[in-house]
Amino acid sequence: MIIKFYTLGCKLNFAESSYLAKTLYDAGFSKASATESPDVCIINTCTVTDAADRKGRQLIHSINRKHPNAFIIVTGCYAQLKSEEISQIPEVDLVLGANDKFSIPELLQKIKDKQSIVKIQVTDCKHTTPFYPSVSSEGRTRHFLKIQDGCDRFCSYCAIPFARGRSRNGSITDIVKQAEQVAAMGGKEIILTGVNIGDFGKSTGETFLDLIRALDNVEGVERFRISSIEPDLLTDEIIEFCATSKRFAPHFHIPLQCGSNEILKLMHRRYDTALFAEKILKIKSLIPDAFIGVDVIAGMRGETPELFNESLDFIKSLPITRLHVFPYSERANTAALKIPYKVSPAEQKRRVKVLIDWSAEQLTAFYNSQVGTERSVLWEATKKDGMMFGFSENYVRLQTPFVKEKINTVETLTIAADMLSFEPVL
Repeated sequence: MIIKFYTLGCKLNFAESSYLAKTLYDAGFSKASATESPDVCIINTCTVTDAADRKGRQLIHSINRKHPNAFIIVTGCYAQLKSEEISQIPEVDLVLGANDKFSIPELLQKIKDKQSIVKIQVTDCKHTTPFYPSVSSEGRTRHFLKIQDGCDRFCSYCAIPFARGRSRNGSITDIVKQAEQVAAMGGKEIILTGVNIGDFGKSTGETFLDLIRALDNVEGVERFRISSIEPDLLTDEIIEFCATSKRFAPHFHIPLQCGSNEILKLMHRRYDTALFAEKILKIKSLIPDAFIGVDVIAGMRGETPELFNESLDFIKSLPITRLHVFPYSERANTAALKIPYKVSPAEQKRRVKVLIDWSAEQLTAFYNSQVGTERSVLWEATKKDGMMFGFSENYVRLQTPFVKEKINTVETLTIAADMLSFEPVL
């Protein structure tokens, strides 16, 4: 059987798809080449917004047009929450929940043997679910290592706990072994991923700080990055460790969601703006050149014009490098639906633009501030207009004339203005 994977959404999804693909190829299934028509198409979906659901449906139709004879499997968070809806799409042959995707090897063997299977297989995430380790390793210079899954927080706007289940994690021993395997394969950079990675340790009685201390001693890996960590779980000890560690990059991604305490309460977030500001300033005091990315939701229910302006003023008061801006999207069964005040789509769009425009100014200023500094850049395989690209340890995207031998190597250099690459990347 020839297999082709399609993945939408977060880095965690990509890590899981990569893990499943390797499992299938090791079991004797074949990876579809660019010119081959696959026998099976596996779509790993996201459901963080309405737009994510829509992309999933569009992808299903597109794949069916391109590969009309393929057996289509839809899995992931969208499949977990809306399995009946997806099963009604004529092109779909099998729907698997977020955790049920890990049974794909066994199910494909049944299909190969022409055994009958149930079209919808979705395990209720309310039940205790196992932790499935995953790491992406399909020719990437950067590798995404899953350390945690699920979330116990139930923020009022978010459906992910319903899709992913309760917080759980692997053990430090097993995760270190996976990192060592990445190093043995030549991987230079590892990004730690999960749904709520700061919650690491609930399953094993360990802590996130314990984990990063252990990973810092993995030989062969040039750098680790922390993907996204809640501000109230980003302890001073973690920041202080990253400031002096051998391998953890000066790069933080911290979700704020809104800079108004009133909205943070409506969101059921577990911190206030004072704590958030304290964390940002702590990072900058210890690591002045750190890159700080921040998530913000625009147009949440309850966010009046006055509260949006309050949020904007707070955001602008902080040395943030870049915002990741999302328009609020209503999710079924979430507590936010009970909030009466709604922001119009046009006003949501305006607020998103205001935030993105400010973010672009911040990113440009940060990049320009790095000109003349000495950095280490990990060069990647992408080639465009004769140039290759890579990221410095503090996440400045750089470019240089393409030299094949530089791929997956770390080069120490002094950043010049013509090296800066502002092209947006995922």
